[in-house]
This record gives sequence, structure tokens and C-alpha cells, in this order.
Amino acid sequence: MDLKGTPKEYYEVGERIYYQCHPGYITVRPVMAYCEQNHSWFPIEEACYKKACDDPIFHNGEVVAPNYSFQFDNEAHFYCDEGYYLSGKQVVLCNRRGNDVFWGDELPKCKKIYCKPPAKIKNGKYSNSHRAIFEYNELITYTCDPSNGPDEFSLVGNSKLICVETNKWSSAPPQCKVVRCQYPVVEHGKLVSGIRDKYSYQAVVLFECLPGFYLNGSNPVFCGGRSTWEPEIPKCIRGFKPTHPPKPPVSKYPGYPEPNDPISLEDFEELGIILATNYSAL
Repeated sequence: MDLKGTPKEYYEVGERIYYQCHPGYITVRPVMAYCEQNHSWFPIEEACYKKACDDPIFHNGEVVAPNYSFQFDNEAHFYCDEGYYLSGKQVVLCNRRGNDVFWGDELPKCKKIYCKPPAKIKNGKYSNSHRAIFEYNELITYTCDPSNGPDEFSLVGNSKLICVETNKWSSAPPQCKVVRCQYPVVEHGKLVSGIRDKYSYQAVVLFECLPGFYLNGSNPVFCGGRSTWEPEIPKCIRGFKPTHPPKPPVSKYPGYPEPNDPISLEDFEELGIILATNYSAL
């Protein structure tokens, strides 16, 4: 605020002075002071405060003032309730022009989330397919039609979809198709679980290797949506399953081993066998 009129060099006891607020500021009490008997001014305190923009009218959401007020140069942040989306700017600034204050942009709105019908699929359908629009968090379920052939259709993908955002479903529609995997064969091994004549979608099998072989790969495996076994069918490898990475025998190293190389228990045992063999040969 500024002092009204021209300042004087001396004021009498009891004399009053008046102030005026700057543009964009408003007073909440008389903007004046008077000279007391002790030759001091009372009251001397700030009496002009920034003007504030009108509180936003905002439905189905929340307005937050990061600086605790909507005075000019402060922001308003807008957030929608669950099931609604924000149409417009999320942050709007309260501006000042001259002695007036106003919101710098049009205030946003919270609009309800709806989804258009999901895509139709071949050989299948979804629930409530007669509807033209679906609400937020509404669920639909896909099912497959009966097959006219020897094999039934399998539903590959998510059977249940939920409206999560405007015109956005929780996942892509599934497929209804015939899935049939070939009979799983493992050389030097056999099936121990899941034995049947036909293998359709998500059929699971478990393998076992013959004596003298160990299983290398995933076990079990299942029939995937591409009519292939997933993961890849394992193999039966002759021998015993290694418990640590293989390494060349110590006898392959010149010097058995080099003097500066550390020697392991396995190397020590192998060295003992080699030395005993050479000694007996002498």
C-alpha cells in the first residue's frame, strides 16, 4: 500500500494518515494510522491483500490450491474422481489485469468415462453385445461358438474385458480358434503325466528321461495358442546332469598346474591319480 497525499515533515499527536492499496489488492480493515502520545504510529500493519479469483465450480472431482489460496499469481490444480476424466487443462493460473483478477484459462470439467463396444471376434461373441455404450469399470465376457468340426474352438486370450479409460478396454479381444498340438515326443524319454489322444489349448504334459539320461529344458510344458508346445519341449541328454560348469582336466594344463595357479580339491585328487599311475609304471 502507498501513503495518500504528500508526506509531511512533522505530524501532530492524534493526526491521522491514510493509505491506498496497490492495483489488484483489497483492504480488509481501514487503511489508516494515527500519531500517538508517545510519537509513534498506530496501527502500523499490512492491511492490503491480494485479490483472489472466484472459487472454481468443479463437480465430480477436487480442486487443490498448492499455495493455499486462489489469489492472483497462484495456481489451481484439478483432479477427477475415479470413473471420470479431465476435459481441459489440469493447471489454471489466476491472473491480474489492472485492478481485476481472472482465471487465465477456461476451467476444466470432469466427464464420465464411457467405452464404445469392443471388437467382434470370429467364431465367438461377448455379453451384452446389444449395448451401444459401456460405463467405466463395466465387465464383458467373451465365449466361443460351438464348432461344426471334430475339434472345439478354444478361447485364446483374456475372456473378461473391463472398461478402464475412455474408449479403452483392459486388453485386446481374445480369439476363438481350433488349437491342436502334435503328440509330444522326447527321444530317450517318455510322458509321465498328461497322456491323451488329443492335445488342445493349455493341455499340460510332464516328461521323464530313461535311465542314463538327464532332462535339459522346461518341464512341464503346455499347448499354446499357436498350436505349439510352450516353452520348447525339453531334451534327454546322455549322462548325469552337471552340478557345475565343466572344465578341462588338470592333465591338459602344462605344469599340472602352473606354480602360480590355485589348485582345487578336484585337481588335487586328479593329480594323485596321475602321479600314482606314473609311479606304478616305473
